[in-house]
Amino acid sequence: MPLKILQVDAFTSEPFKGNPAAVCLLDGPRDGGWMQKVAREMNLPETAFLIPAGDGFRLRWFAPRAEVDLCGHATLASAHVLWEEGILGPGEVARFETKSGPLSAEKKGDLIEMDFPAEPERAVECSPPMLEAALGARPGYVGENRFDLLVELDSEETLRHLRPKFNLMKKLPVRGVIVTCASDSPEYDFVSRFFAPALGVDEDPVTGSAHCCLGPHWARKLGKKDLVGYQASERGGIVRVRVGEDGDRVRLGGEAVTVLKGELIEG
Repeated sequence: MPLKILQVDAFTSEPFKGNPAAVCLLDGPRDGGWMQKVAREMNLPETAFLIPAGDGFRLRWFAPRAEVDLCGHATLASAHVLWEEGILGPGEVARFETKSGPLSAEKKGDLIEMDFPAEPERAVECSPPMLEAALGARPGYVGENRFDLLVELDSEETLRHLRPKFNLMKKLPVRGVIVTCASDSPEYDFVSRFFAPALGVDEDPVTGSAHCCLGPHWARKLGKKDLVGYQASERGGIVRVRVGEDGDRVRLGGEAVTVLKGELIEG
């Protein structure tokens, strides 16, 4: 029987901006190998699979080359689909069981706000030897969490003009590389970019999970809990971040818009 699949642009209110994700609504469990084939076929930064479970949904995320442990934009897209398709009512909370534990999302006017684990970084005493060559720029501060390297650069101009060598970057022993700096614009507190060639995504347009690290990092530096980040990819997107008082959770806020609806014929 055909399965409903939708393509949603997340962290944007405009089609063809933000970060695209496919959301596949399943009627029961499916093999992970099959999910990986679907994600490869969709060829988007992530494809999310939703399975009804208890009072919520089992949620898995797949990049074109591998399953991922945490994904913000595809979670935002999934919650958007649940409300848009009438599976959840406007006042209901979207609850997900994932490889990173329980996550949830709520509608707050035009925004969707997600409750995610904070993923603060630790300073790296000695950065990987090939990092500077891979970035094509001299790193300032370098930190690492369980997923990624976090690299702070000297200016927004440097960040925006990076042309990484992805063949070198994919050899780094991490999921991806977050680059960031303070924003030149008063609209935003910080800007960032995210590269994950090892997952088949050279540059991710807008990365919610990276903001689980960026939020705590800039909260410490700027002395504020509520922040607005801009991810300076070609498509671009805005992520609102609220760091919890105890520091172990972050709230990620953004908008989403559906651009495509279809049916997946199971193979």
